[in-house]
Amino acid sequence: MADRTPLELERFLPYRLSILSNRVSQAIAREYQDRFDLSMTEWRVMAVLARFDGDGISASEVAGYTEMDKVAVSRALAGLVAAKRVVRRAHDGDKRRSVLRLTAAGWKIHDTVAPLAREHERTLLGQLDADDRRALVRILDKLAPV
Repeated sequence: MADRTPLELERFLPYRLSILSNRVSQAIAREYQDRFDLSMTEWRVMAVLARFDGDGISASEVAGYTEMDKVAVSRALAGLVAAKRVVRRAHDGDKRRSVLRLTAAGWKIHDTVAPLAREHERTLLGQLDADDRRALVRILDKLAPV
């Protein structure tokens, strides 16, 4: 019989981070799903488009910034374009490349959801004292530099 050492999933860092991420994301996701019929993936795409609004960015760049699967990003974008929250246009310098931008309707949703997201973050971080918050930021910067 093989000597087995089962993985204690509840103590495994990647699992714990995944659980925490899901809990945090799902708390606000329910709110924008109910209010705007907006999925978590769609919200993340919209947040990236808002953040890098300048000349518009491509779907591939969105996937890179979010580190989400290109298929998931493509599906989210299709829904956002159909709902007229995002517009897709040919790039001025390269007609083969399309760029994405939020529409006025997309910005209206973004400008409502972003403060809700920030408030959820404040509530979550409010459970930590100032030293713990600084330590958390330092740790995240080491493990997942931006």
